[in-house]
Amino acid sequence: MRRARGFWGGRHRLLRTVKESLLRSGQFAYRDRRNRKREFRRLWIQRISAAARLRGTSYSQLMHGLKQAQVEIDRKALSELAFHDPEAFGCVVEEATGALSS
Repeated sequence: MRRARGFWGGRHRLLRTVKESLLRSGQFAYRDRRNRKREFRRLWIQRISAAARLRGTSYSQLMHGLKQAQVEIDRKALSELAFHDPEAFGCVVEEATGALSS
């Protein structure tokens, strides 16, 4: 009952309902801990893609160029660069396009 504090109505008051609510909430928590990772990766890719298109390239071309240039930067850091420091992101894009052209 202590873990059901803050639940609404009978969900914090009735023993059977409390047990069902806690079981379901635990299942949702377990599932959503995995879904959160997917959602953040999707967000990072969207930010990188939008910033790359402003620089005249696509997301896939940018990532391929970075792999060829052997620049090891993860999507989270690349997204932060694109969002907070567009000049540095521009330098990364130039590095990637330079690797593609050679």
